[in-house]
Amino acid sequence: MTAKRTDVRKVRAGRRTLEISRPEKVLFPDDGITKFDLAEYYRAVSRRMIPHLRDRPLMMERHPDGIGGKPLMQKNAPDYFPDWVRRAVLPKEGGKVTHVVCDDTATLVYLAGQACVTPHPWLSRVDRPDHPDRLVFDLDPPEKPGADGSGFEEVRWAARRMCGLLGELGLPGLLMTTGSRGLHVIVPLDRRADFDSVRAFARDAADALAARHPDRLTTAARKAARRGRLYLDTQRNAYAQTAVAPYAVRARPGAPVATPIDGAELDDPELTADRWTLRTIEERLSDDPWARTGTRGRSLRTPRRRLERLTEGGSG
Repeated sequence: MTAKRTDVRKVRAGRRTLEISRPEKVLFPDDGITKFDLAEYYRAVSRRMIPHLRDRPLMMERHPDGIGGKPLMQKNAPDYFPDWVRRAVLPKEGGKVTHVVCDDTATLVYLAGQACVTPHPWLSRVDRPDHPDRLVFDLDPPEKPGADGSGFEEVRWAARRMCGLLGELGLPGLLMTTGSRGLHVIVPLDRRADFDSVRAFARDAADALAARHPDRLTTAARKAARRGRLYLDTQRNAYAQTAVAPYAVRARPGAPVATPIDGAELDDPELTADRWTLRTIEERLSDDPWARTGTRGRSLRTPRRRLERLTEGGSG
């Protein structure tokens, strides 16, 4: 059923004026956050967010019935999306997928109008989809909570050690709260290595760190084998896998936001995975923590040699 013209609100996004249908549709029932609120949020953060989405295929996490309903994890761009929304056709096993690519504010706001609460970009770009420019270590609390009851202190501890190891290898570690349960440690890459090489490096680095702290860290994929230890997850580093975008809203009560942080903030006792929300993130937009670390893509050739020396020397 077509929305009535009275059930539409307009949003100016860049050079376009978009119509948000059913703008008062509540997407976050515990918080009263509507579809229009979501669209306005993404318009406001687009300057920070678009550089992390541009040229990347997306998976859209849509919640047309609100976050309490069944989500649509959608890869294919629907035929009814307007022509000005960029698309990229990329191969998958047994076929192809036509992905949305979000290059501008108008597209980001339009997706919010389609109840896309969370855009999940690839770790690679459309021109070289087999060569990522991001490596991600995903750190979630262990199954057995820590002293704080959540296990997040263990996540912060592991993030410090992961960033320390990366520093030994000559690589930066960009930190981000996921807005869900844990932290991401992200390494910007120069796109020379393919996914197989990047995934192998990530797994070897995680193995080296787990070997240093076998009582607290593990790379065992099977939960039964972790025995309460924090899992260093490197499985996102593969073709067509995604990671939540910086400043993306998560489909959880409170509308928490994935937020870049500075390494020093790991020592902040108030830091949690969902500390910042759609309604509080504005305080973070005047500063970019990642700019201080640098997002220039790095080669893995020298870090690979350093990692091999570390492990061969027995210090891993």
